[in-house]
Amino acid sequence: MDLAELTTKAAAAVAGGSEFAKKVKFDFGDEGKLLIDGPGGTASNEDGDADATIKVTWDDFKKLQAGELDGTMAFMQGKLKVDGDMSVAMQLQSLMSKFS
Repeated sequence: MDLAELTTKAAAAVAGGSEFAKKVKFDFGDEGKLLIDGPGGTASNEDGDADATIKVTWDDFKKLQAGELDGTMAFMQGKLKVDGDMSVAMQLQSLMSKFS
C-alpha cells in the first residue's frame, strides 16, 4: 500500500460521517502526510491543523497496520510520537481497522 491508496481508504472510512469526530494528521516524514477530518468526512494529503499529529515513519506505520508492531510499544520506544490531544490517538484503533 502506498500513501495515495491509504488516503483513498481513509477517505472512504470517514465519508458520510463516522463515529470519529476529530481531526488527526499522520506525519510520515519524507513520505508525506495524511490529514483525516472526521467531522468533515474527508481525508487528504494536506498539511492542515489537527487535534493531534502522529509522527511515525512509513515503514513503522505499515508494521502497525499489519499487526507486526504494537502501538503502545511503538510509542514507548519512541517510534511513534503524538503531538496534541493524546485521547484522539487512543480513538484511532477502530478507524484504522477500516484502512486494511
